[in-house]
Amino acid sequence: MSAVLLWRAVACLAALGVDAVLGEPSRWHPLAGFGRLAQALERRCYGSAELSPVRRRCRGMAALALAVLPWVLLAYGLARLPYVAPVAEVIGLYAAIGRRSLGQHALPVAEALDRGDLPLARRRVALLVSRDSAELPPQGVAKACVESVLENGCDAVFGALFWFCLAGLPGVVLYRLANTLDAMWGYKNERYRHFGWAAARLDDVLNYLPARGTALAYCLAGNVRQGLACWRRQAPVWKSPNAGPVMAAGAGALGVQLGGEAVYGGRLEQRPPLGEGSPASSEHIGRALRLLDRALAVWLAVLLAGGWWFA
Repeated sequence: MSAVLLWRAVACLAALGVDAVLGEPSRWHPLAGFGRLAQALERRCYGSAELSPVRRRCRGMAALALAVLPWVLLAYGLARLPYVAPVAEVIGLYAAIGRRSLGQHALPVAEALDRGDLPLARRRVALLVSRDSAELPPQGVAKACVESVLENGCDAVFGALFWFCLAGLPGVVLYRLANTLDAMWGYKNERYRHFGWAAARLDDVLNYLPARGTALAYCLAGNVRQGLACWRRQAPVWKSPNAGPVMAAGAGALGVQLGGEAVYGGRLEQRPPLGEGSPASSEHIGRALRLLDRALAVWLAVLLAGGWWFA
């Protein structure tokens, strides 16, 4: 077990190094192919409009199982092959994380805001967020981008590392595919409220521990006292049980105000406030990415120390 933990810590470093050098593949990304598979399964499994909520949920669970289980079983098989496993694990983890991609999407938003090109900043932030961005003011664009960086730090970096360290290649494959399906099917609208129920619940379960580990790392990497205070006070009233701790702790650690009003699908939502300090600006986008990197350093230090100690 000790050798396994040490290897997984080293594999995390290797995968992050590959991501830092190569970034996401410009073509043939595995998650893009998986997304097309999920769309095809949705068309086959969704059923007629007359289905009851219970039957719709059953179809959603079947689609989830068909989409995820074959790949988890394949990952399990690859992880048992002595000479294939190390390479497969590093490549699989690299495909699951997206630290460089997050920066490549977030920093251009800050650059557009700094140049005063608000229309361009709106178009660029629309690639990161699901809220309506066409009429966002500069502060709203910056706030949306910072929130996305903090939340995606868990989804695209820390969550994948956590499940890889806990369960190896099958764990990271299960986590990332469930997270992708939640992003596609996890909406509480008329179409997906029941069909996407299973994907959303699975993502909630898989993200419970990584989200709190991410929140703690954000606090340790920034303003510890304020981050912990915002986490304790603000996270319980946020609509998502996992995004709440991550964004509240991150906003507090950064000393920035997030949350508040946002428009989704033409509807204005009054969200609770997150964080304390100054209103969001383009400067906070870069600061959020640096906070993520410091938090990542905390995680890696703990992983390597644990692997060395138990080796």
